[in-house]
Amino acid sequence: MSLREKKAAKKKEEILRSAASVLAEKGFQGTTMEDVAANLLMTKGSMYYYFKNKEDLLYQCHQMIMQMSMEKIEEVINSDLPPTQKLKKAVKSHVILTTSEKSMFMMMDKPNQNFSGEYLEDVLLQRKGYEQHFDALILEGIEKGDFDPSIDVRTIRLIILGSLNWILQWYKEDGSQTGDEIAEAFANHLIRLVEKR
Repeated sequence: MSLREKKAAKKKEEILRSAASVLAEKGFQGTTMEDVAANLLMTKGSMYYYFKNKEDLLYQCHQMIMQMSMEKIEEVINSDLPPTQKLKKAVKSHVILTTSEKSMFMMMDKPNQNFSGEYLEDVLLQRKGYEQHFDALILEGIEKGDFDPSIDVRTIRLIILGSLNWILQWYKEDGSQTGDEIAEAFANHLIRLVEKR
């Protein structure tokens, strides 16, 4: 990647983070491209250099946070850790990313309301891929004899991801717990769902 391409990529990331904060505050329907441009001290026209329209902007936000999420979970999957530690690390990574990139994560909420056509298909496909990684981690633990063999993989994954995604609704940066503390607590509690009884 050339220096010019690196600068363009950095600028785009800056735009996406700023856009995510505006979208998180005003909602997708209540945000205009002018709002995002004004927040960045850019012209509306210059926004269209990077994005086709508002849906494309939201999609790019989703792509950015999804890529970060996939990199984290794939790192865990490919590690040599035992299944219990893998699942704990996956949970912690998700929580830390959620709390450190809250506005970006909010762009992943309610895809059926915010996307249509090919955007929606792609978004749902990526989310399914992420979910399947959690299924694989749980299944590995069962197959290696570390997790309770009677658990239902899909149900456990729905409980884990449901509780992790709910953090967006109540987490505050100035709250009583840091992202790391929340990550540790959730990992310790959620691992009990898979432990042998």
